Amino acid sequence: MTFCLDTKLIKPESDKEIKNIVVLLHGYGGDGNDIAQVTLNWKRFLPNTLFVCPNAPEKCLISPSGYQWFDLSKDDDEFILNESKKNEIILKKFLYEVKEKFSLPNSKICLSGFSQGCMMSINVGLSSDEKYSGILGFSGKIISKKDLSKRITHKPATLLIHGENDDIVPCVKSLEAKDFLERNKVSVELKIIKNCGHHIPIEASSIGLKFIKKIFVLN
Repeated sequence: MTFCLDTKLIKPESDKEIKNIVVLLHGYGGDGNDIAQVTLNWKRFLPNTLFVCPNAPEKCLISPSGYQWFDLSKDDDEFILNESKKNEIILKKFLYEVKEKFSLPNSKICLSGFSQGCMMSINVGLSSDEKYSGILGFSGKIISKKDLSKRITHKPATLLIHGENDDIVPCVKSLEAKDFLERNKVSVELKIIKNCGHHIPIEASSIGLKFIKKIFVLN
């Protein structure tokens, strides 16, 4: 079976049974290979887990070797929202294909992402037809609180992690996201990493791993 998005699959070693899936969505200008580096610290602790790292649907305008989940060429909130929702449809189709291919329900799938990928994970995770096991977001924000508040269908456990010194997506954006999620009755935690910019350090990776292990046990 081919997927609607080019993707890197990191399968369990020694033909172990796939019991869970972590979907990792890269940031603006990145690709599946970039975000897959996070799995180097996770694989041995999640031996029955498949890691799925797709490329976003569009080539990045400022980095032709990378991809984008939505266009940032216009500094216009409505334009950005519409672009993200257009590709959200494609991402949801991709996730359905992954579920069909590996015969696992959403309750065995964790959505995770960095920056733009985090934003897409939140939107998809909260507006899905079936509840995901959890959402793990690094260095992101909510694209439009007004829009998302009207589309919430499920409320998976969520962990947000953000660098204190992030100068690309300011840390306050995750504080705002946490407040929004709490007001909408979503179980959410926020971890702020000191002396950290716009990237995923080992400390953040380790915290994320603990969250994934916890939600997969619960589900």
